[in-house]
Amino acid sequence: MAKKVLIIEDNDDIREGTAEMLDLAGYETITANNGKIGVELAVKNLPDIILCDIMMPELDGYGVLYLLHKNPKTASIPFIFMTAKAERADMRKGMEMGADDYLTKPFDDVELYNAIESRLKRRVKPEGFQSTPADKEALFFELKGKGKSRSFANKQIIFVEGDEPNYLYYLKSGQVKTYKRFKDGRELSSTLYNDGDFFGYESLCSGSSYADNAATLSNCEILLISKTDFIDYLLNHQEISSAFINLLSTSVRAKEEQMLQLAYFSVRKRVAEALIQVAHKFGDKESDTCTLKISRDDLAALVGTASETVSRMLADFKEENLIEKTGNAINIKSIKRLKEIKQ
Repeated sequence: MAKKVLIIEDNDDIREGTAEMLDLAGYETITANNGKIGVELAVKNLPDIILCDIMMPELDGYGVLYLLHKNPKTASIPFIFMTAKAERADMRKGMEMGADDYLTKPFDDVELYNAIESRLKRRVKPEGFQSTPADKEALFFELKGKGKSRSFANKQIIFVEGDEPNYLYYLKSGQVKTYKRFKDGRELSSTLYNDGDFFGYESLCSGSSYADNAATLSNCEILLISKTDFIDYLLNHQEISSAFINLLSTSVRAKEEQMLQLAYFSVRKRVAEALIQVAHKFGDKESDTCTLKISRDDLAALVGTASETVSRMLADFKEENLIEKTGNAINIKSIKRLKEIKQ
């Protein structure tokens, strides 16, 4: 049975063109040229999915979404905004109100079909996910196989705060950091990633724009896995879903710990903890010594202080025989002793 799509759009050309594309793909389309009529048709026909413009006469897209979410009959119908507006705030407002996705006009037939199919799959996901257990490693191998490999140079930007997420990233080789940049030019690094790590999934899971920036710390090879493929695997494979829930939980705990350290640890203790963090992430976890190749600025961003302050702390650690410096490398002589540094 053909899936019913309600298209609410005041522009005749866009409304009719979208309906034509969907008719050719085998969907049953219903159209409305303003928000008020769109709400009436949604309640009467109970479509499988709704495409809705934001700026319309009679009732705008936000009003349509609000009214449909208040009605128990239409509250669970997947809702996709169509907007030509470039302002990210409008897109974010729609997602915060409960929209499932958005399409930026003009969009092509592939973008349209992918958005609809992804949301329809979410609505009809099999109970209990798959009926037979699948091997988690095999599923991750399949997911990574859908990605496109891309090389990034050292200190290259991967994504920027406020961007809309289109990919899940998998780090095949190299090192990556995520960070916040403040108006005064300061940076605060939130997470470090190494070979075998996924990143960028927080925004994909929440349906929001990136809350931070990502950049390389070395030459990297990264797999870019499309948002549609990631969401499909997330919704249809319990093993994948559980793994990313664990990653999200770990990320939240790590950020909470970082905020507590910023609030209560001395700069000396925070520099020591930053060195330990980098050693655990990029070094041999079984060894008490480690050689780190990290710039003074990147270390300062982890600590949340000025690079000059970090330099003074490193000089103190060197005098205390905790570290040695060779060029740009920091040789930690004892991770255990760094852990014992007090406030």
